[in-house]
Amino acid sequence: MIKSIRIDTATKFVVLLGLISLFSDMTYEAARSINGSFLQLLGTNGATVGLVAGIGELFGYGLRFVSGYLADKTKKYWLILIAGYLLNLFSVPLLALAGYWQLAVVLMITERIGKAIRTPARDALLSFGTQKMGRGWGYGLHEAMDQIGATVGPLLVSAVLFYKHQDYRMAFGILVIPAIIAFSILLICKYLYPKPENLEFKTTSIVSQGFPKKYWIYILAVVFIAAGYVDFPLIAFHFKAKALMNDSAIPIFYAVAMATDAIAALIFGKMFDKMGIKTLLLAILLSSFFAPMVFMGGFNWALAGMVLWGIGMGAQESILKAEIAEMIPSERRGTAFGSFNAAYGLFWFAGSALMGYLYDFSIKGLIIFSVATQLVAAFVIYYLIRQQTKRVQ
Repeated sequence: MIKSIRIDTATKFVVLLGLISLFSDMTYEAARSINGSFLQLLGTNGATVGLVAGIGELFGYGLRFVSGYLADKTKKYWLILIAGYLLNLFSVPLLALAGYWQLAVVLMITERIGKAIRTPARDALLSFGTQKMGRGWGYGLHEAMDQIGATVGPLLVSAVLFYKHQDYRMAFGILVIPAIIAFSILLICKYLYPKPENLEFKTTSIVSQGFPKKYWIYILAVVFIAAGYVDFPLIAFHFKAKALMNDSAIPIFYAVAMATDAIAALIFGKMFDKMGIKTLLLAILLSSFFAPMVFMGGFNWALAGMVLWGIGMGAQESILKAEIAEMIPSERRGTAFGSFNAAYGLFWFAGSALMGYLYDFSIKGLIIFSVATQLVAAFVIYYLIRQQTKRVQ
């Protein structure tokens, strides 16, 4: 009887975290769906958009090592979450006041910094609630709720742009509403679960100074995935530059990708609990060919490419984290998630900057780079699978 109550409590905790993410993503993913076209409107070029996206991800992921380490050392999970969400959420509606691309860039990077501060602590808290419900399913459920917001948000700003004749300031300004809702739920969750680490049944583990070799091989695959995964601002820039659609349709394409992300997270999360890391290999192979569809095709091919892009994102946001939660003991997960995200961000920055440069000079070069890095990542994951099979035998 006690066990069932604890599982139910943990599930409620995961759902509350999911609601926070739902309204948070509704805020900043809505902004990200139009950031590229907004910067193009303010007079930037493809290289600048790629560099800005890369710098944003560099801060957005690189700083997570520090915040993850602090979360492990201080156990001040809620304080770190509150500070991060303040920056993450409320820098978005301030874009309504940005009249120059330089100010817009500062606010976009500030939003990424806020996400960097709060994400490792959030992922660690989420791991406490997902132990009993299954890591894959727990992270998949959270990602699905996350992407519901990421789907609704872009549709909201698309409607504003359509009915208000491309009024970007109103599109950004209206996002203060979901930002306030997300922050309010965060405070409620903190009140209800002051010590969420107590939700997880502790197991005895041998604590070593470093992470296992498997973890670092896994990180190698992660950095190849990150380096070749085109960030949406550059895709949005391409759509507008090539006039594949009108401005109000661009966030709809992003919403389609986010809806696909949500469905993929649930499916692949459930598959992960049964098949393990093999699920990630399947997801990488499915999504690796989004770049030629998005950058070389017309309207319909671009839409299909965004579906594949969404599949990859759903797998990355659920399976990648679930595997780390399984691999690393609870007392070191903040640092593990932080290291994972720092590596991801560093190579996303490098890849985004390079692909932004390639876009201005050779779109075919961009496509080759993107596909090749994804296939290298698939090879590394295959190697890990083979190593696991040998150990079992």
